Amino acid sequence: MPLTHLPPDARPREKLLARGPQALADAELLALLLRTGIAGTPVLQLAQNLLDQFGGWHGLLHAGVSDLAKVRGLGPAKRAEIAAVLEIARRSLLQELAQRPVFDAPDAVKQFIRLKLAGLTHEIFAVLFLDAQHRLIAMEEMFRGSLTQTSVYPREVVKRGLDLGAAAVILAHNHPSGVAEPSRSDELLTQALKAALALVDIRVLDHLVVGSGEVISMAERGLM
Repeated sequence: MPLTHLPPDARPREKLLARGPQALADAELLALLLRTGIAGTPVLQLAQNLLDQFGGWHGLLHAGVSDLAKVRGLGPAKRAEIAAVLEIARRSLLQELAQRPVFDAPDAVKQFIRLKLAGLTHEIFAVLFLDAQHRLIAMEEMFRGSLTQTSVYPREVVKRGLDLGAAAVILAHNHPSGVAEPSRSDELLTQALKAALALVDIRVLDHLVVGSGEVISMAERGLM
């Protein structure tokens, strides 16, 4: 049943326009993207089923296109629209970070890193390269796999920083376990990278550790 078949006061679009997006439940927001359900499953129920299957917005937005392809009722158009929502959020945050110093928008930095790294089943070590005004030049995934002091090569981070003309960096990696608490290995790795980058006058401003529900700043914890 398409949304147009619902009573006017129950249609998510009309409700959004009259009362604002914050008035809509999660399933209603997703139903606006999906527009139609499938045989035997109205669109609002399909939206709720998707949220339940992936564990809410966080899981759904981190699902790969191949994961979405396994869901009955999600054709190419619907899968593309869901993927586009995540990419729009990423690009919006990326543009904000590129236009203003990262310390003017610390929450945006954490949100961006969380969108990129949370929910992954493997570890990713990424670096945000910043200019002299601490605006974002680029974010790059440098290493993946089990991260230790020996699997992340400081010389590669130094080389890339020099190539980009970076004056500072923010380090970031995820914990697939979902627990964001920094480990002793994270502290040792941070110190090794700080020492290597200091030789070429590139400052390490922070190291963000991403879990399933939070992003922890090692600088805020006094672990730098």
